[in-house]
Amino acid sequence: MPILKLTKRNVESIKKPGGTAPVFYWDEDLKGFGLRVMPSGVATWIVEYRPGAGGRGVAKKRSKIGRLEKIEADKAREAAKKILAGVELGADPAKAKAEERATEVFSLLAATYVEDHMKTHRKTATADYYTYVIDKHLAPHIGSKRANTITDDDIGAMHRAIGKVGGKYIANRALAVASAVFNWAKMDNPVKGVRKFKEEGRERYLTSDEMQRLGDAMREAETTGLRYDVDEERPNAKHARKPENRRIVYGPHVTGAIRLLMLTGCRLREILNLRWAEVDPERGLLFLPDSKTGRKTVVLSTAAQDVLRGLPRVGKFVIAGRDAGTDDEKPRHDLKKPWAAICKRAGLGDVHLHDLRHTFASVGAGSDLGLPVIGNLLGHANAKTTQRYAHVANDAAKRAADLIANKIATAMGGR
Repeated sequence: MPILKLTKRNVESIKKPGGTAPVFYWDEDLKGFGLRVMPSGVATWIVEYRPGAGGRGVAKKRSKIGRLEKIEADKAREAAKKILAGVELGADPAKAKAEERATEVFSLLAATYVEDHMKTHRKTATADYYTYVIDKHLAPHIGSKRANTITDDDIGAMHRAIGKVGGKYIANRALAVASAVFNWAKMDNPVKGVRKFKEEGRERYLTSDEMQRLGDAMREAETTGLRYDVDEERPNAKHARKPENRRIVYGPHVTGAIRLLMLTGCRLREILNLRWAEVDPERGLLFLPDSKTGRKTVVLSTAAQDVLRGLPRVGKFVIAGRDAGTDDEKPRHDLKKPWAAICKRAGLGDVHLHDLRHTFASVGAGSDLGLPVIGNLLGHANAKTTQRYAHVANDAAKRAADLIANKIATAMGGR
């Protein structure tokens, strides 16, 4: 726990911490005044104190002063002195802030939650998803209500309404986001009284025949191209190509991305955000600095390495985007259109890109590799996540048991 004089000069020398935990820097002069630096680099001035009498039996609390980027060190120190002086007189700033938040309208409370908590502690994509759920689903139903007046009946009505329009999955996600906001605000949580919809688990793996058809469709896509249809009723349809010439050829980065998803079990963004600098061809490894579960090392098969060797290097990203090679180069946004076309050609109407990750895992489980090995390859932080493939592993164990037992039975003359 670093202790130093929290001055402007000293604070400017603090570097972004490694790992996944925040680092706290405490002032050597003003006890309780500190700076919290997140792994993302976001730094926040804080005050730590014991409310009431302040004895050792009283749990410490923390109150946020503000972001380092908005408040200079000397102003943060003055604010900390005032807060700590108030604590000596019996004030509890954290409790007062929680009571103030409870009277805010839910939309404002939720926006503060995303800004102060999600953007500090979670990935940008996660924060953006929470904002989408809040704006699209929560705000129309409870956004204008004061947070401390929202009841479980309000939440239940919202849940049912979202379920009718958006389905069970998004209705349950809306519950989870609302619950997170109430818990963060340290107030009674009306979501606890609402039961989630039962969701059907989706486990879709490609069969050997489907993998063959997918491979054929990709080879066609990158050579002769895939046919596309034109709405002949559209005004400009007369300018379209003749039916026999309506083909789209997809470049090697599109089909290469799909093959890498198949051959590594990586998530979509792990492949689309992959930089050449993160590829170690000599050892056959990928060093992902920021996957869903943090830093991650991916072991490459020979087949995956062959795919990488066949990809043209036209920028810093392995899967080149539209602005590859430019100063403001960004990773490719998605693969929706080419994937839809390839799936249509292969006759895989109900297959999502994430199902390629499930297929990678299921092939491993069916090959009796063991769930711990599969979990390690996929980068699962929790062993329970890999348990969804247990039934596939059991099938492999059943085949092994049959093989052994049949040989024993034959030797005993029973078959």
